[in-house]
Amino acid sequence: MHRGLDGGIVHSRSEILSWAEAGRIAEGKLRPALEAAGALPSTRDWRRFLDLLLLFMGAVMLAASVVFFFAYNWHDLGRLAKFALVQAPIIAALLFVWRLGLERIAGQAALLVAAILVGALLALVGQVYQTGADTFELFSAWAVAILPWTLLGRFAALWVVWLALLNLAVSLYFQAFSGLFGIAFGPERQLWLLFAIDTVALAAWEYGAVKGVAWLEGRWAPRLLATATGAFATSLAVMTIFSSEFTQRSPWNFAIWIGWLVAAYFVYRHAIRDLYVLAGGALSVIVVAAALLGKALPMRDAGEFLFIGLVVIALSAAAGWWLRMLAAENAA
Repeated sequence: MHRGLDGGIVHSRSEILSWAEAGRIAEGKLRPALEAAGALPSTRDWRRFLDLLLLFMGAVMLAASVVFFFAYNWHDLGRLAKFALVQAPIIAALLFVWRLGLERIAGQAALLVAAILVGALLALVGQVYQTGADTFELFSAWAVAILPWTLLGRFAALWVVWLALLNLAVSLYFQAFSGLFGIAFGPERQLWLLFAIDTVALAAWEYGAVKGVAWLEGRWAPRLLATATGAFATSLAVMTIFSSEFTQRSPWNFAIWIGWLVAAYFVYRHAIRDLYVLAGGALSVIVVAAALLGKALPMRDAGEFLFIGLVVIALSAAAGWWLRMLAAENAA
């Protein structure tokens, strides 16, 4: 048994729910059974959750308020006032980090504010001095600038922000340099690179969590990365299905997708056991199957659309049955 993000004991809750479905718990006694097993969040757990939620929401909104304030008053502020309006909160946030320390949640939230405002400062430099840089250079410089803080901070939210900046910089780079007719830097290469970046990040994250690195043990960040890698792999497969030409790279697109499915199954079915990622894999199979049917059928009448809908319903029901079976197995 282990504690989940909601503070409850995951295996106890799943086991008790399976008992209730089997009729082994009297009607009306389910909640008392969950409370007795400690499988429901306590008042203390809810208070901690709300404290963290409000703390980080406040931190992000504080950083956003600075950006929106000088953006709205852009023409009424002088150059020095604009820089002071961004630099002063950065210095204040770093002072809070120094005073509170990175071991405390409040110190980590202050570092997150400083990291977000660095992007605002870089954007301000580009606007004031008209550097003429491409948009991807802003996000890549932003990622490079906050990398030391990200390494020192050692908390999930800042790493997710850094990876998001890296993904955005790569996407904007391919938009800026699409090449001749989009061949040199086409959407396939972009998806390959994004898939590779997030897959490496996910593997490193899960490896660190298995090795007992405390700040990597939360499940929301690796699930977010798994969602991104699955979306990129599925997009490559769907793109291949609907492409007008079956290029030499197209078989590799399907290979990437199948490889992701196989790896996700063995890792999250046997090693880590995460139903969320397995559910994402099932959804990916349903999407690709629907795309294959949409490509194979002429799609000339409503019957064909109805057939695809029925196939999607059948696959969804099968996936739901499989996931319920895995949930009961994990609870055993």
